[in-house]
Amino acid sequence: MKRVLLPLILLTVFLASCAPVDLNAPLPAFDTGVDPNSWAQIPAGEFHFGQHDDVESTEAYEIMITDVTTAQYADFLNTALAVGYVKVDGDQIVGFYPGDEFHSTKHEEEIKAGDWTFIPLNDPSQRIKFDGKTFTAQSGYENHPMTMVTWFGAWGYCEHYEARLPTEMEWEKAGRGTDERPFPWGDEILRENANFYASRDPFEDMSSFGSRTSPIGFYNGQKYGDYQTLDSASPYGLYDMAGNVWQWTGNVYEGMHYRFMRGGSKDTYDMDLRLWVRNNATPTYFSPGVGFRCVRDK
Repeated sequence: MKRVLLPLILLTVFLASCAPVDLNAPLPAFDTGVDPNSWAQIPAGEFHFGQHDDVESTEAYEIMITDVTTAQYADFLNTALAVGYVKVDGDQIVGFYPGDEFHSTKHEEEIKAGDWTFIPLNDPSQRIKFDGKTFTAQSGYENHPMTMVTWFGAWGYCEHYEARLPTEMEWEKAGRGTDERPFPWGDEILRENANFYASRDPFEDMSSFGSRTSPIGFYNGQKYGDYQTLDSASPYGLYDMAGNVWQWTGNVYEGMHYRFMRGGSKDTYDMDLRLWVRNNATPTYFSPGVGFRCVRDK
């Protein structure tokens, strides 16, 4: 599984080498009307899991309808800093993680209890700004998914609000429902369904700044200027379960320090947006194409 991440990194490097990248190019401003504070109810029961004919089941739970936004994460950091849940450590924000059981398997790296990076502060792709006292979302990115966040930073956010990251099974069930569809909205994918590589959405210009995130819930059937989207919610009403950003999941597998992501992103091809596709990285990894959402037990 480690090999999956490398092509995505190489793709980003390739794009950057083809043309100057303006990370602060003018950004379209659209209100999708989708509430990032909403949660969907997922019932207990069986569902189709993976590419083939596996049938699994989950207990009931609820999951965020959208990814955590940049504004939500900035609010979290302000509260968390005030109570000592996170702290500033040079050019990064760190928080405590209790560690993982270490099995000494081949290639496994030990994740000890201690402070781990939640987000970097000095990376030019970071949309959270810090003036030494207060965290704010970069103007124009308030309702975009929070990116440049490590697995620890995603875990810490959910934990702070008495929630958690979804398991891979929970994530896939919420995105698919109970049938065998490959995409949240059905069997086929069009450019107007999701934000993916060369999808020609209003936030993409491959001749200059490349591909950027779109606001949460952007693909909801609404027309933005002259750009008509398709309603691409999952059967349970979740948005952006395919494309825009990869989403961290919560599984900690025995003998493995890698963490898994689902959903594809703005930088991957359309077939990588199929619901069973997995990606992985170390829990310290962060990227402009990686975000998350939380779940709560019922």
